[in-house]
Amino acid sequence: MADNSDNKVTPASRQYPDPSAKLKQDPPTTGHSWDGIEEYDNPMPRWWVWIFIITVIWSVGYWIAMPAWPGIQQATSGVLGYSSRANVATEIAEFEARNEQFFVQLVETDLDEIRANDELHRFAINAGGSVFRAQCSQCHGTGGAGVQASGFPNLLDDDWLWGGTMEDIHQTVLYGIRNEDYPDARWSEMPAFGQDGLLDSDEIDQVVNFVLSLSGSDHDSQLAAAGQELYELNCASCHMDDGSGDYFIGAPALNNQIWLYGGTPEAIRETIYYSRFGVMPGFASRLREAEIRAVAAYVHQLGGGQ
Repeated sequence: MADNSDNKVTPASRQYPDPSAKLKQDPPTTGHSWDGIEEYDNPMPRWWVWIFIITVIWSVGYWIAMPAWPGIQQATSGVLGYSSRANVATEIAEFEARNEQFFVQLVETDLDEIRANDELHRFAINAGGSVFRAQCSQCHGTGGAGVQASGFPNLLDDDWLWGGTMEDIHQTVLYGIRNEDYPDARWSEMPAFGQDGLLDSDEIDQVVNFVLSLSGSDHDSQLAAAGQELYELNCASCHMDDGSGDYFIGAPALNNQIWLYGGTPEAIRETIYYSRFGVMPGFASRLREAEIRAVAAYVHQLGGGQ
């Protein structure tokens, strides 16, 4: 029997590929090397190249058709003549044309009759709200709450200095308050009792405490009792004996907790000593009549107008 032991394959005699041998030819490199890492010089994918070429062609077409290149005064207009500003102006003109019929109706309708027309009233409130936020919110706040203790009235309550009817509010917005630009502006002036020497310091303290007592605020009862007669002699002609005020002349009520310049003893004392002279601009030359009526309707419904 033949001995085949010489032909037996042993693990040591097995042939393995050379680890250093390359399975395929590597692409050339760019010649750059970073910490022994080389960059292959592979061509870009063909689909990527075509997309790039298409985008370049598209950009050239866009430059020709649309506004693209800045000039000295304006950008190139493009052969299509597109203008986003012109489109916006056109849309604004379309909306103004639709709304103009309501503005005309606002002017032709009696102020007290605007609320009777639901559609017109809704339009007036929306239009008036826009005008209010643009023209009035700087003083009265975006929601009409005013700025407490700064002389800007809160329009959300039902306490009106010059009346809360539609006619009253319209008159106030139209000509303003203590505004020398309009002869028909609301006008009143409180005396400066301390500065002008009408009352001395002790008498002012007495009146302050009596005013506090009218609103139910904390006060010195003895000083208040002494200040009642001074109040009746100097203040009641405008603010009434019971402190209810007189909105026909813009004299605020003193028997509630609504204060235009603050209800602390210090704030009331300053008011009596120096007086107050707040000014509201008139809008007769700033807004058209329809817009003023819209603002009046908006303010009227804020505070449950009279």
